[in-house]
Amino acid sequence: MLFGIPLLSLIIWLPILFGVVVFATGGDRNAQLARWIALAGSILGFLVAIPLYTGFDPSTSAMQFVEEHAWFERFNVNYHLGVDGISMPLILLNCFITPLVVTAGWLVIQERVSQYMGAFMMMSGIINGVFSSLDAVLFYVFWEASLIPMFLIIGIWGGPNRVYAAIKFFLYTLMGSLLMLIAFIYLYQSSGGSFSIADYHQLPIPLNAQILIFIAFLLAFAVKVPMWPVHTWLPDAHVEAPTGGSVVLAAIMLKLGGYGFLRFSLPITPDASHYLAEMMIVLSLIAVVYIGLIALMQADMKKLIAYSSVAHMGFVTLGFFLFNAYGIEGAMVQMISHGFISGAMFLCVGVLYDRLHSRQIADYGGVVNKMPVFAAFFMLFAMANAGLPGTSGFVGEFMVIMGAVKVNFWYAFLAATTLIFGAAYTLWMYKRVIFGAIASPAVEELQDISKREFIILAILAIAVLWLGVYPFPLTEVMHASVDNLLEHVGNSKL
Repeated sequence: MLFGIPLLSLIIWLPILFGVVVFATGGDRNAQLARWIALAGSILGFLVAIPLYTGFDPSTSAMQFVEEHAWFERFNVNYHLGVDGISMPLILLNCFITPLVVTAGWLVIQERVSQYMGAFMMMSGIINGVFSSLDAVLFYVFWEASLIPMFLIIGIWGGPNRVYAAIKFFLYTLMGSLLMLIAFIYLYQSSGGSFSIADYHQLPIPLNAQILIFIAFLLAFAVKVPMWPVHTWLPDAHVEAPTGGSVVLAAIMLKLGGYGFLRFSLPITPDASHYLAEMMIVLSLIAVVYIGLIALMQADMKKLIAYSSVAHMGFVTLGFFLFNAYGIEGAMVQMISHGFISGAMFLCVGVLYDRLHSRQIADYGGVVNKMPVFAAFFMLFAMANAGLPGTSGFVGEFMVIMGAVKVNFWYAFLAATTLIFGAAYTLWMYKRVIFGAIASPAVEELQDISKREFIILAILAIAVLWLGVYPFPLTEVMHASVDNLLEHVGNSKL
């Protein structure tokens, strides 16, 4: 609560309400009205979220802005919300990205505009619910509900194979989530009938049971991250999704898996987390190295950036299972940074696709001759994707590598190869698309970015540079929560 206002409820339900209003504008005869309502709602959603940061107390690991009301009293299910230094930055990231996505689809989406804008608004509120839920049933409801808007966005506004990609995305994520529900039911029984997530952190669960619970959580969260080898749905989903769908998928939805590890796997099953840490580190390093090599082979820009996302999220899961502050805080910075950079990269591909209707690298060349302003923005984001110092892409990766050195030199060595592979696949793509002579008559006809596109890319460029040069405002709010988590997980019997 802030000044008596249930702030978290407002952050969740305001975008959903605006989504309903946008749906109510009807067919495409009111398309412009739907766009403006969605933009107003998304900007208002971001403004409402700002007090989460300004009113946040970074000195405590306790949950803040807490709301709790009985929901299903018979089963002890509560509408219980709260945020700490782990969840609050992710809510701000979601609220920051949503207005950019709405603006990016302003002219691109010409059919079913109200449904498109409404789906993004509702998804924004639902994802805020995932990040702020402190009740397992409430968390599960929001977690599953977040699949529906993205399923529709890919399935309706996607590319030629959109139905296949949407169903594959839905089935992969749904199957893992069902095992998570079984784990919640076991924890409910073990805790004497509580769905409060905080109660699960104190349960004396034997190691064998912890391992099974950890695996159930792993299958839910690993698919969402996604970790190797359950990553195959992501390139298909990205290639078929419209630009806005790709941005939200990469910038926000992948973070749900990372958040799940921090909120559930590590604190609820600390012994199993230590016991299986080497397996998690190996899977993460495979994602960093092997998927980085796969990215080098891609001919489709979107598919290359999708594989790049898998590699960068491998850094996130690696950092979590190093069990030191550098690793976990670096992984969290990497999640926020990846939200900015991957969102910007997909928007840049969208700018080119809207003009030439091709994502194939071979169809481009010499774009800088016709789109110099766009080429400058794309260069910044490409460098950030490669981990250039001074950009946000460097900060998180450097912190995770520092954390890895403390555990095992070879972990750090293998993780650091991403700086080589990332530069190779990103800059090679950039060179072939942007530099050289004008490759075709279609490229000759290109027009540089519009004012609307300039504003979107400029905002993301500022975010990438600000976090790269001065990450302290972000890391400051994480310290207490990360230290508390490490203290809890460090008390593992293993």
